[in-house]
Amino acid sequence: MILVKTQFIGMMKAMGSVNWQIRKIFLYQAFFIIGKGMIWGNAIGIGICFLQAKFGILSLNPEVYYLDKVPIDITWWHVLLLNIVTLIICLVAMIGPSALISRVNPTKAIKFQ
Repeated sequence: MILVKTQFIGMMKAMGSVNWQIRKIFLYQAFFIIGKGMIWGNAIGIGICFLQAKFGILSLNPEVYYLDKVPIDITWWHVLLLNIVTLIICLVAMIGPSALISRVNPTKAIKFQ
């Protein structure tokens, strides 16, 4: 995303933006993309768990496992903790690539096509 937007970065720097301001733009975009993915992932994952808990979609061989269906127990604070840790790890992983913004030369970036 950062490499594709080099002209945008060059224009922002030419208009006087500081590197941190431009980095925040990309981190906010990453936050919303990650958040959207987490919402869809949670909806699908929790939906499948709910269907398994209510209807027993995934069945087991009772002679081998001593159970007739896969048991599901959702602990909501585990789900919340997993989401928070995932969001933090993804945002920390985005800090490194956003450091490339400080290396962009405004005159070269505006000429670059």
